[in-house]
Amino acid sequence: MIFNQYYLDCLSQASYLIADETTGRAVVVDPRRDVAEYLTDAEAHGLTIEAVINTHFHADFIAGHLELAAKTGAWIGYGQRAEADYPIRKLADGERISLGDVTLQVLETPGHTPESISILVHEHAGDQVPYAVLTGDALFIGDVGRPDLLASLGHTAEQLGTMLYDSVQHKLMSLPDTVRVFPAHGAGSACGKNLSTERASTIGRQRATNYACAPMSAEQFLALVTEGQPAAPGYFVHDAVLNRREHPLFDLEKPPTPLALNEFRAEQANGAVVLDTRDAPDFAAGHLRGSLNVPADGRFAETAGTVVKPGDRILIVAAQDREEEIVTRLARIGLDNVAGYLREPEATFLTVPDLIDRASRLTVTELSAALAARRSLIVLDVRNPGEVAAGAVEGARRIPLAQLPARLAEIPTDRPVVVCCRSGYRSSVAASLLRRAGHPDVSDLLGGYLAWEAAHQPTTA
Repeated sequence: MIFNQYYLDCLSQASYLIADETTGRAVVVDPRRDVAEYLTDAEAHGLTIEAVINTHFHADFIAGHLELAAKTGAWIGYGQRAEADYPIRKLADGERISLGDVTLQVLETPGHTPESISILVHEHAGDQVPYAVLTGDALFIGDVGRPDLLASLGHTAEQLGTMLYDSVQHKLMSLPDTVRVFPAHGAGSACGKNLSTERASTIGRQRATNYACAPMSAEQFLALVTEGQPAAPGYFVHDAVLNRREHPLFDLEKPPTPLALNEFRAEQANGAVVLDTRDAPDFAAGHLRGSLNVPADGRFAETAGTVVKPGDRILIVAAQDREEEIVTRLARIGLDNVAGYLREPEATFLTVPDLIDRASRLTVTELSAALAARRSLIVLDVRNPGEVAAGAVEGARRIPLAQLPARLAEIPTDRPVVVCCRSGYRSSVAASLLRRAGHPDVSDLLGGYLAWEAAHQPTTA
């Protein structure tokens, strides 16, 4: 058996290639949209990709099923409850897919979404105990998939939570302890609240350590798994719908368009969003007025999808030779409408000083002094509820970054604002969003709440 896991740190997303080395027949599970790596590995091993299976309609990224099917002729599989605009093979609970001696078996595990399935992997067709189970977003390492995402349109968290309880407690926990667990996401994903950095585990280990796998009632389970969930980025519903539909294929070989400043400015004047992907200190030192800052070295795609609306025309400012990478990472979440990028941005900025702004960033000491001197100062904490529960700057207003675009009106424009997050990444993003919305006096806290707490400043739980 060939069993490969592919892990994308930026989206905390895992996909899998499983094949029978003897027959050369292969299946890819939960692929991302840039599919070259799967094709390269299949060619290297002399494999034919016969099927692409998605464990559910993903909300946090655009899956690569259409791209792989176009390249290989593979059929596309989903759970029995799935409905899509393109041809799919509906996989029934218990159905076995033979690749030769290597055999896959479908296990319906609804709850994160109604159509969710897991895939049992048998190294040999006659094995009584599976080698592994690919759990999709039903069971994570240390957590389970949240049942409250709007990806499951028309279903309530209570309905899905009841399904998830049965899937986890009765189906997945009925598997032998030795079965390896390979989920679709890891730590950092908004698809759960307590995901581990580990990329594999076992049923036995999850039975012993995962809070949601301990014996409990359905009511207790629902209360536990819905409490303290992070705010979902705004693009999640868009992606969940787009994954059901026939949509344009991503062309990795099509390079982004370089733009001169006059072309760039014309696009911006027509409503395009300028996405400056440089690090926060470089952005603060000088950026084109009205730009949003989402640094590439971080959870770039998910964060960009929080502050840029699906369908927005996008202009990119990037560090040298990172433009193609940025376009690919945006495409992974369905932000395809990139008009182009600014050539040599920092050199260009020097030629138009009247169009360039700088961003204020405060140290802990400076924020303390400002709070003491200015009662009107607003501290805005953009962390998620679970983070804030452990402590916060005293008196801070709390709006998770994922909710901020829809709640900008809650922040007065006639008062100075200092934005705080955990370490300084999200605060630079949020501060740029506020400035773009017309807030004249916005700073962010260097080092975030970690720096504030380390300096033993007043905090509240």
